[in-house]
Amino acid sequence: MELTTCARPYAKAAFKLAKENDQLCEWSQMLTLCASVSRREAVGRMLKDPSTTGDMKADAFIKLCEGSLTVEVENYIRILTNKKRIFLLPQIDAIFEQMKAQDQSYQDVVVTSAFPLSDEQQDKIAKKVEKRLGRSVRMHTQVDNYLIGGVIVKAGDLVIDGSVRSRLTKLADAMIS
Repeated sequence: MELTTCARPYAKAAFKLAKENDQLCEWSQMLTLCASVSRREAVGRMLKDPSTTGDMKADAFIKLCEGSLTVEVENYIRILTNKKRIFLLPQIDAIFEQMKAQDQSYQDVVVTSAFPLSDEQQDKIAKKVEKRLGRSVRMHTQVDNYLIGGVIVKAGDLVIDGSVRSRLTKLADAMIS
């Protein structure tokens, strides 16, 4: 069975509880932290160790989160550990974030540029993407020197490649054929 399929009911349960308690942002931060902790190699070995009980694994995992979790999230971690689903935390976090974005009517957008973008440039791109998608966006920017110039915008399945590197590649392909 695919990991996303297994993770979906746990993400839905977390989302429902967070929404009911008006704690979407808090749960989002805590799940992201837990997903990050679960990706550590040493943590993976500890969680796969058959000689420790689910409660021992949960206690160790919670301790690694350094007091950053609420009682509800600690209990959630205990359930995941005892059901042997703790390894799903990265997928649970991703699904939770998608559900949060849909609930709050925004789209996460990753903008990759050759150089750091000014606030004005970011605002201009955000407005154009919001108009295209019909919803507000939450932009994340990153720099990739290999683009030479321009930007690549990724919003879910939508990719808008306006990079100079892409244009040069298309020009070279046209000249060859």
